[in-house]
Amino acid sequence: MSVLPIVISGEPVLHRPAEPVTEFDDALRALVDDMFDTTVAAPGVGLAAPQVGVGLRVFVWIYEDQDVAPERGVAINPELWIAPPEPGLPGEDEVEGCLSFPGERFALRRSPRALLRAQDIEGKPFELEAEGWFARILQHEFDHLNGLLYVDRLVHPENRGAQKAQRKNGWGRPGLSWLPGVDDLEG
Repeated sequence: MSVLPIVISGEPVLHRPAEPVTEFDDALRALVDDMFDTTVAAPGVGLAAPQVGVGLRVFVWIYEDQDVAPERGVAINPELWIAPPEPGLPGEDEVEGCLSFPGERFALRRSPRALLRAQDIEGKPFELEAEGWFARILQHEFDHLNGLLYVDRLVHPENRGAQKAQRKNGWGRPGLSWLPGVDDLEG
């Protein structure tokens, strides 16, 4: 097990839909273990395979503050259904960050509820319902599997702040990454 480099906005794998997992083998188990190690080292609450340069439909979460799922989990080939978000601009309690847009945080309105259907590491189907921050985490990671970063969903004036941060940091081009535990970045 090891910590993997996290790719930054502009890396092509982050901006295209990920491919379904077809093999539930030792290579997949190693990837998932490394993704958990990377999430802990970052530190983060979730990580999608495209964020470590792997274009597969896999994400992990580590989130203690919920009762509907294990504290640590993996979703493979997930499907996600959400309730419509409430209309209006996001509030101060709806600020989100991303390990692929490190150190920046912006307000984004998300649905308060989500239904996840996915496969576990053995390929067995499971389903869970989520609310609040856990629903937000699932939506955020699911977006990564569809080639979206949370900053792609921002509305004015938050989107202007994200564009400014991207220019200031020199992001938006291929080849940029950071290594949790080594580089002084956080998301």
